[in-house]
Amino acid sequence: MNTKNILIVDDIHPIFIEQAEALGYHCNYQPAIKPEQALEIIGDYEGLVIRSKFLVDRKVIDISKNLRFICRAGAGMDNINEDYAREKGIMLINAPEGNMDAVGEHAIGLLLGLMNNINRSDAEIREGVWKREANRGYELKGKTVGIIGYGFMGKSFAKKLSGFEVSVIAYDKYKTGFSDQYAREVSMEEIVKQADLVSFHVPLTAETKGLVNDEYLFHFKKPIFLLNTSRGKVVQTKAVLNAIKQGKILGAGLDVLEVEKFPALAEQDWFNELRQCNKVILTPHVAGWTFDSYRRISEVMADKLSKLTRRVIN
Repeated sequence: MNTKNILIVDDIHPIFIEQAEALGYHCNYQPAIKPEQALEIIGDYEGLVIRSKFLVDRKVIDISKNLRFICRAGAGMDNINEDYAREKGIMLINAPEGNMDAVGEHAIGLLLGLMNNINRSDAEIREGVWKREANRGYELKGKTVGIIGYGFMGKSFAKKLSGFEVSVIAYDKYKTGFSDQYAREVSMEEIVKQADLVSFHVPLTAETKGLVNDEYLFHFKKPIFLLNTSRGKVVQTKAVLNAIKQGKILGAGLDVLEVEKFPALAEQDWFNELRQCNKVILTPHVAGWTFDSYRRISEVMADKLSKLTRRVIN
């Protein structure tokens, strides 16, 4: 068996394949492969490249006897059993640097759209309705933006906000001492007291699953705008809808949902209410998925693979 084999089970930019093959790897590009088909051959591969559709659980890791590294074309690693992979000596590569600008810009777009009722106004005008007063918006200037999670995505959002004359505060449970020119580190209690706008940029873990529920939102001292471009299961959609009805949330921008894609999404008991709520902007999990990030993610993965390969050789 040629140990420098990489199985690619999802769509990625060809620049990764070009650069991996320049390092001496052979890439088997199978973006349409079914999981059960991949399991039949995965034991022959040293490397695996995935995006979001492929789950790497204990079963997959146990079958992958020769697997040495997994590349995740994106930021989130929640579809990989990270602890078990590391226990088995498998190195993990992801590429948050590749789509952090896309996420930061998308979050800005959602926020401006919400604060100025852009989607609602557009829909009304197309239906022959002209409402100026009902669509009067808010300015960002002077507001306090709370960022939950200050990794690549959170910092990118903060950096994009730097020209809007806002106060940016950030909380991250997993790091301290991260204050910079874009954001000031604070406690979650300070976020709850001060924030006019809250944006979530956290990984999906046992601790963050369902983080935003009725109780969490109850404690905010001001009505807020809420953004989620991280993972859908971090935010309970029903809690957001409840808070909108109570006036605690002025508007929500959700790029991700607890359940995604149809028909499963339409079957949720909260979907019809969500669909009809004109204080919510929805996008189909595309914040980090631009034409530009498509290439950049693969470039970042290839660069990290190159460093890994050199380290092993040396």
